[in-house]
Amino acid sequence: MRLPILFVCAAALGGCSVDMGGFAFTSESRDGRTTATTSSITARASTREASLTPDGECSADVSLDPSTRPLPPSIAEGITECELVKLKGARPTDVLIGESGKGQRETQVLYAEPGGREIYMFTDNRLSRIVKPGQG
Repeated sequence: MRLPILFVCAAALGGCSVDMGGFAFTSESRDGRTTATTSSITARASTREASLTPDGECSADVSLDPSTRPLPPSIAEGITECELVKLKGARPTDVLIGESGKGQRETQVLYAEPGGREIYMFTDNRLSRIVKPGQG
């Protein structure tokens, strides 16, 4: 019953995102000594599909988008920017974000690999072209 309500709320929010943060105090007593510690956490959630920021991080830690899909098995055309970073297992060397003349988001993600530079080109958060060393 709670899951349909979550999807209705996510749909109602459209392309909204939420940043949450907080901290907690804990105290522990051992051998007559009390130690107090603090911890903090920040989480980002979005109803849109996550995309990369210019510093190479995903724009949301959790996506509430009902179309969220499992991580693809390999790097191939059609994957998202964040899926590429997860599959590569490392932050990109550089990320360039712009807009096409048609109003589409265009992103170039560069990885400096031992064999040369690999460039992954995205249009509206979907991989459209891969340029690897020797391919031109």
